[in-house]
Amino acid sequence: MLLGFKTELHATNQQKTLLAKHAGVARHAYNWGLWLTRNILNHNSHNPGSKLKFPTSIDLHKLLVAMVKPKNCWYYEVSKTAPQYALRYLSSAWKRCFSKVSGQPKFKKKGRDDSFTLDGSISVGFNQIKLPRIGWVKTYEILPDNLSPKSVTISKKADRWFISFKVETATIITEKSVDVVGVDLGVKTLATLSTGEVFNGAKPYKNLESKLSRLQYLNRHKTKFSSNWKKAQLKIAKLHKKIANIRKDTLHKLTTYLAKNHNPPPSPPGRGARGVGEDLNVSGMMANHKLAKAIADMGFYEFRRQLEYKCQLYGSQLTVVDRWFPSSKTCSRCGTVKESLCLSERVFNCEHCNFSCERDLNAALNLAMAVSLLRNANANDRDSLWTG
Repeated sequence: MLLGFKTELHATNQQKTLLAKHAGVARHAYNWGLWLTRNILNHNSHNPGSKLKFPTSIDLHKLLVAMVKPKNCWYYEVSKTAPQYALRYLSSAWKRCFSKVSGQPKFKKKGRDDSFTLDGSISVGFNQIKLPRIGWVKTYEILPDNLSPKSVTISKKADRWFISFKVETATIITEKSVDVVGVDLGVKTLATLSTGEVFNGAKPYKNLESKLSRLQYLNRHKTKFSSNWKKAQLKIAKLHKKIANIRKDTLHKLTTYLAKNHNPPPSPPGRGARGVGEDLNVSGMMANHKLAKAIADMGFYEFRRQLEYKCQLYGSQLTVVDRWFPSSKTCSRCGTVKESLCLSERVFNCEHCNFSCERDLNAALNLAMAVSLLRNANANDRDSLWTG
């Protein structure tokens, strides 16, 4: 399977300048293409009788070479593939917009998610990589052996540059200590397993929120784009990066542990690998302004994304329970479903069988038992119980 490999570049000051130039050209090409396509759509909406053809990425690149490059000589200081890929990404963004998957693409801003993609003569050494128009750039860690990526994506976070590319990785089959485990995600604790294990979230934003607020407070009256303003902005960006790294480290450790040591039973015929967890509506949960900050600090979506590809990597299977499955309201002993359950009730008490259990553990037990129901149910019942 293909996995993404990302590492930090140990670039010199001259190389950092070249990287910044590539990111600037890619951003300029993207914004120019977005300006042109928006004008074409605006013209077509006001003139139905004389509509213009909506350009593809190839059409946009031809227009860029004819109209933009001759007027901006700094385009020739970077690799030609940087603006090419920027226009390809713009074309993909418009396709997602037209298919109503996402909204209209927005203009890129300097210093925010700076990135570009290169292809061509790329060579990989022990701890360095050769890039077109940039040359050999060292990395902080050893690169995989026998690697020849067709394209690489370089991005900037705070004041650091990172490179990423795809690596072909063989499936690693590990011994599983538990056959079936239910995972209940929460705000108080990140994950509660049906085995009784509890994993607390790092909550990096909550712990560093006061420091971040202080930096932003001190930056409120600085003159924009001044030296002191840039220094303060860099400190804020570094702190944001630290928060993201702490959250990512916690999620990687948990998802790797789950994928390596737990193996749910095979999925129904005709279905791929599934997970034993809830299909949470994260975007809907974020609409609750009282819980949005805590939910975002836990990283539920990133947890699901990591668990999906790691289960494939380590030979495990993932079964995702429907989001409407009442795992928290159902008694794990007798199966009685409560009509309502307040968020403040941290202990589940069943009035039918006098069963008492911690709320998240009870939900995890119900998720684990749902797998045994899947084994005995017929194909029609499975489609009503499980989501794809």
